[in-house]
Amino acid sequence: MENVAASTSVHSSEIITLNQPRDGLSDYSPKDAPWDVHRGQSDDVGGIYAAVAEFERYAARMAECGGVLQFGWVTAPKTGETALRLREANFCRVRHCPVCQWRRSLMWQARFYQSLPKIVQEHPKARWLFLTLTVRNCAIGELGETLTAMNAGWKRLIERRDFRPVLGWVRTTEVTRGQNGSAHPHFHALVMVPPSMLAGSNYVKQARWVELWAECMRLDYVPVVDVRAVKAIPSDVAQTSLEAMGFALQRAVAETLKYSVKPADMTVDPEWFLELTRQAHKRRFVATGGALKNVLRVEEETDADLVMADGPAEGDDDGSRLAFNWREIERRYRRAPKADRSAN
Repeated sequence: MENVAASTSVHSSEIITLNQPRDGLSDYSPKDAPWDVHRGQSDDVGGIYAAVAEFERYAARMAECGGVLQFGWVTAPKTGETALRLREANFCRVRHCPVCQWRRSLMWQARFYQSLPKIVQEHPKARWLFLTLTVRNCAIGELGETLTAMNAGWKRLIERRDFRPVLGWVRTTEVTRGQNGSAHPHFHALVMVPPSMLAGSNYVKQARWVELWAECMRLDYVPVVDVRAVKAIPSDVAQTSLEAMGFALQRAVAETLKYSVKPADMTVDPEWFLELTRQAHKRRFVATGGALKNVLRVEEETDADLVMADGPAEGDDDGSRLAFNWREIERRYRRAPKADRSAN
């Protein structure tokens, strides 16, 4: 009897799966499945904010974030392939909204990639370093003070003689949660350098980077510093060495311009996350300098900026719009035909 029951249970589950409406965004466009994940995370984070009067305004804004997504069918001129492309949406722009964090990260990456041909043209011999600078974990209530000290340390670092050959840099701040409830703030930096900084007169060894960071931070301990040259790897499939290097650089850019706080760290300990929100208030987590100073154009972004975070589309659409709205109970986007728009 147990075997029969088990068989019936599996069969019932299969029937439910088969009978589910196939009108979700991910059904129409599998590449857009991350929308369901990030919008669900946004509901979780918004729920944490909604429970505290101090942050109710954040919760209210996040509840409306990406409520309706308007897509257009875009045909690539080279291949003739047609795919959905986001065209219109409203965003809350709350710093720790998982949807906005995701779109902002993609937006910065797209802007960097669009600027890359000009950068390579102007600095054809430039090489790249991926640099991670850390300090000891701090109490979450001391995060703001620690970030202030780290920013001061970075300013001293870029003024040091060893750093002067650097051509340009992009630096971001990430904060992760320690197992004991502490905060682990650290910098990720993508640094454009002349070849001599990797093997030549201006070469800076890994041990020297550690010394520099410890001195600039005025630490009484040896910090963890990771520095590595951005190199193509054997698994990169490319027709030319330039393409292979492009793949390697894309990975480094994605790692540098990722989320400032992982959504999983936001929800595992609500009190920790709420204090992080207080400590990070009005602090800039992205900075640029040198030849890369304007590469991200990090002024306040608009809805249009976040809509176009996937980069420019190869082709136009006819102006019609296919709408999907967020179903909170189902935790997914589904078709909303009443919100569709026909071509003008």
